[in-house]
Amino acid sequence: MTTISSARKWATFAICALLALVPNIDLTALNQAVPHLSADLHPSATQILWIADAYGFALAGLLVTMGGVGDRIGHKRLLLIGTALFAAASGVTAYAPNAELLIAARAVLGVAGATLMPSALSLIRRVFVEPKERTVAVGIFSGIGGLAIGLGPVLGGALLNHFWWGSVFLINVPVMLVVLVAGLLVLPESRRPESARLDLVSVPLSIAGVLGVVYAIKEAAAHGYATRVPVAAAAGVVCLALFLVRQTRAAHPLIDVRLFRRAAFSGSISTNMFAMFALVAQSLIFSLFFQLVLGWSPLRAGLAGLPGALGAMVGGAALAPPLIGALGRARVVALGLVVSAGAFALFLMVGTDTSYLLLVGPMLLSGLGMGMALTVTADTVLASVPRDRSGAASAISETATELGGALGMAVLGSVLNAVYRDSLDLPAGLPAPAGAAARDSLAAAVEAARSLPPALAGPLGDAARSAFVDGLHAALLCSAAFAALVAVSALFTLRSVPKVIPDLADEESPADPAPSPTR
Repeated sequence: MTTISSARKWATFAICALLALVPNIDLTALNQAVPHLSADLHPSATQILWIADAYGFALAGLLVTMGGVGDRIGHKRLLLIGTALFAAASGVTAYAPNAELLIAARAVLGVAGATLMPSALSLIRRVFVEPKERTVAVGIFSGIGGLAIGLGPVLGGALLNHFWWGSVFLINVPVMLVVLVAGLLVLPESRRPESARLDLVSVPLSIAGVLGVVYAIKEAAAHGYATRVPVAAAAGVVCLALFLVRQTRAAHPLIDVRLFRRAAFSGSISTNMFAMFALVAQSLIFSLFFQLVLGWSPLRAGLAGLPGALGAMVGGAALAPPLIGALGRARVVALGLVVSAGAFALFLMVGTDTSYLLLVGPMLLSGLGMGMALTVTADTVLASVPRDRSGAASAISETATELGGALGMAVLGSVLNAVYRDSLDLPAGLPAPAGAAARDSLAAAVEAARSLPPALAGPLGDAARSAFVDGLHAALLCSAAFAALVAVSALFTLRSVPKVIPDLADEESPADPAPSPTR
């Protein structure tokens, strides 16, 4: 491999860091744009769901495929193609004249997004071959991704205060054009020495499998366990099973399933997935708490969530690398998850009139702990595979993160809603339509209260907010317990992983023999 100068390494990292910012900001800013675009485009309830989900579905379904494609055609080439596509789709999204085109453009954004993260991580893996330096780079990269999730609501709220809803998507265009030009000049190529052809049977099986599972999880969370939920789940599981069988027999598999025999790889993937389960609902739940319980504006609510994002950046970039050398990977992951579990437990002091200052400490701690844990697992995944397979490995890790996040949102959201409905004590004399709306959600209760006389509106709002806080406590208690369980699991699954994982060159691979051609 050609030696890469230090300046080019960090220039490559800067380009990849921009790619960690834009899609994550775009994803969270959309939540604030929905009311504004709804007033302009008048989408149906179903179309609103697809506007929100089209990006995530396309992204999750194509991550594994795009990781394999990048390993074959080169991650620089794929990243530049994806960057151009993301910029074009962002422009179409910003000026979409109707809901149908907006949904289609969001889906194209998801396709482009699926090319970016595996390629960015693979390029970081390619240029940072010294273990400690690579860990620092991955830590900063992970921290920037966490910071972007926190910045999304802030930037979205600021733009929506002055411009139309399309502005939250249009800001992607100049950033992506900068990445495109700089990438052409700076990025090194990262691909397999001998490019293998893409297995065209594996691709649809991978897409159908992941989409089936993700769709079932989201539908179950939004609408309950209707007939389509078990059908989609069963279809997804069957396709994933067939996909894995295919990978053991194909001459040119999308992923090398032998990687899962490595404790470092499989342990990190599972820990990453279940850690996201515990973490993901916190952002949405507290956004609702700040806006609907405390009555804050979207911009103020976004600013209020920044301590957690800053904590994640510090935990990943500043604490994780030196702690690996002192404690080992398993203990750092476990420590981070225990810190997060403790922070989730501290959130139980939240009430309808809690001072924001009392929340800053737990938010910082939860971000700090998760930043530590997720940085180590991400770095371990990259370090435990050969450089020429880092795209597929990154894609598997990102897919596990998507699944863990979707599952966490579904389960923890269901816990919150169930406790909310069970705790809701409606005031006497409330009209039946208002009572039915209040039982649906806090947002519906707040909206229903606006049309009621003050004698009923005040008690209804107070009852709904109190019930929401009860649900919030239950969801956070589940998060704390789950994070603690995953911490214990990480001590066992990652116990054999060394502090410093030797760099695997392109020609190296897991010790097992190559798979036999498909019969």
